[in-house]
Amino acid sequence: MGLFDRIGRVVRGNLNDLVSKAEDPEKILEQTIIDMGEDLIQLKQAFSQTLGSQKRTEGQYKQALKEANSWEQRAKLALSKGEESLAREALVRKKSHTDTATTLKGQLEQQNAQVETMRRNLTALESKIAEAKTKKNMLIARAKAAKANEALQSTMNGLNTSGSMAAFERMENKVLDMEARSQAVEEIGGASLENEFAKLEAGSGVEDELAMLKAQMTGAEEPKGALPEATIEDKAPSENKVLDDEIDKLRRELDNL
Repeated sequence: MGLFDRIGRVVRGNLNDLVSKAEDPEKILEQTIIDMGEDLIQLKQAFSQTLGSQKRTEGQYKQALKEANSWEQRAKLALSKGEESLAREALVRKKSHTDTATTLKGQLEQQNAQVETMRRNLTALESKIAEAKTKKNMLIARAKAAKANEALQSTMNGLNTSGSMAAFERMENKVLDMEARSQAVEEIGGASLENEFAKLEAGSGVEDELAMLKAQMTGAEEPKGALPEATIEDKAPSENKVLDDEIDKLRRELDNL
């Protein structure tokens, strides 16, 4: 293989690859429907022309048969009148129209076959166009779905999921650390408060005890001659004792009588 042949093959391969990548299914399908519609128009025009030619040939064929029959009647009339030469001339004209009719009949048969073939092709093309229009919408929808899925997969493949998850885990650990520090600060603040109240409670007991000691010491320093004023409870035992003594004395006097 020559150098230029290889270069030509590489160029053609690259061009085919570019064309393949540049093909948009939606645009290609739309253009295909347009092309099929244009083919249908051309086929209808050709069918119309062929049908018109068939009608003309059919009319000419019928006219030739009519002329041939007319000259045959004239030949019969000439013979009935004894005009054999006229009859012969009429038969010559009849043969000419008969030959023309035979030729036209062959053409008409061919045209009839062409018309039937074109009619079938026309019906088939119309059916294909209708089917293509139905499939076009479905294929376009599938192409769009495939393109969207391809774009999604490309996006997913382009994502650095490991890095993203690592960053997510770092942030999660950071939040946990923040919560732990907040809880520690709260516990430290609560402990300090408890300690302050404990100090106050402890201090309160000591102060009370100190006050009691001061009161006792103050009482001990009062003058020895000064007695505390007797209360009702202190006087009650002495008075009871005096009464008991008087009763005992009266009992003894009664016993001596």
